[in-house]
Amino acid sequence: MPAHPRFDTTLQAQFLEHATSLWPALKGSLNEVRKPCIRPHCPACARGDKHPAFFWTFTAQGRRRCLYVPAELVPVLRQALEHGRRLEARLAALGPAWRRAWREQRDAAHPKD
Repeated sequence: MPAHPRFDTTLQAQFLEHATSLWPALKGSLNEVRKPCIRPHCPACARGDKHPAFFWTFTAQGRRRCLYVPAELVPVLRQALEHGRRLEARLAALGPAWRRAWREQRDAAHPKD
């Protein structure tokens, strides 16, 4: 009996189709902060309003990283993060399916009769 059960190719095809539809997929979070600018006499900064800036926070090689995200990229990044959450949920759901398949293979290889 193989150590890892082979999934039905239909299940694999469905997963790959679902994963492909979720491209691009990223993990992390998007944060908006307000920062003063470098212009010497900025009216917004003088009022204390500051300027919005976006940062994508993620983990790479076990360390937390933050990258500045231009405002025009924010909608795409938000969608990619949502795709990443959906893909992660799909992977979590595959765990019980894998266990069921393993048990079925085990039981089929060793009938109780």
